[in-house]
Amino acid sequence: MASSAQREAWLSQVVEPILAPEVPICDPHHHLWDREDNPYLLPELLEDLGSGHHVVSTVFVECGSMYRAQGPSEMASLGETEFVNGIAAMSASGQYGPAEICAGIVSYADMTLGEAVGPVLDAHMAASSRFRGIRHAAGWDASDAVRNSHTYPPQSLYRDEQFRRGIEQLSARGLSFDAWLYHTQIHELTELARDFPELPIIIDHFGGPLGIGPYAGRQDEIFQQWQVAYAALAECDNVYAKLGGLAMPINGFGWHKRATPATSDEVVAATGRFHRFAIEAFGPRRCMFESNFPVDKQSCSYAVLWNAFKKIAAQATDEDRRWLFHDTAATAYRLRLLDQ
Repeated sequence: MASSAQREAWLSQVVEPILAPEVPICDPHHHLWDREDNPYLLPELLEDLGSGHHVVSTVFVECGSMYRAQGPSEMASLGETEFVNGIAAMSASGQYGPAEICAGIVSYADMTLGEAVGPVLDAHMAASSRFRGIRHAAGWDASDAVRNSHTYPPQSLYRDEQFRRGIEQLSARGLSFDAWLYHTQIHELTELARDFPELPIIIDHFGGPLGIGPYAGRQDEIFQQWQVAYAALAECDNVYAKLGGLAMPINGFGWHKRATPATSDEVVAATGRFHRFAIEAFGPRRCMFESNFPVDKQSCSYAVLWNAFKKIAAQATDEDRRWLFHDTAATAYRLRLLDQ
């Protein structure tokens, strides 16, 4: 894996003028971690946010950072909420710019604890007023060429009875659920959304259309399969769609292997049909552009990625663009709207 300095040098080969720099953005999906040679903490995030787009707020999504080393195992993830809340407090001081960094926090709790997850959720809520919900990833595939989610889920996690008892606890507290899975599993999330119509659900990264292993070289076929499953999910009014996360290696576009990173035009050419279909299926008021940084930084820079999003939304009305770039995310995660 390239070091942080090597990646920045690689990304610097593609520099584009910032499109529509006045458009306010809520970036509803990024991570923070302190990994050897590839840290992504407040300085690195601020460098990306400062590349020219008008990011006014962000939402942190769990990635296993800073778990507690002591105490009950089910409470270990509280360390991540505490850590991110500290970063948010630093941002709120105003010393690091006007953007509200980590205005919302999506953490992890093991939903398979069933009813016993209730106290864990309460502890997250007590740890930060910015806590908004849980992500429990379910990405699973039979192929060894596809890495399963970092939470080591079993097959069909979202159908598990104990998991669903945990979801009941989440829903009862008015919290939201972020779902991360692969395109072959979207129908399982649709079942969950239909069974819990009061639960706000956010599907991350288009539901993970795969393009590696047994899925390599089958982009058109997989896109058609994805369309059918994604359209059925869109019929659930309680589901929001995050539009991003398609620059990961698992999507099969291969930009991370090149001598030069992707341009915004290349991102649009490869992923635009996913965006256009999602916006048509869900509507702008249930769609939000996301960076998924620093994961998608393996393929392009922050400035290039948001340029691609702006090109995709170029024909939208001003009102629809406001929803796509800010208001849907602020609504889904119960953040401050621009006129408040």
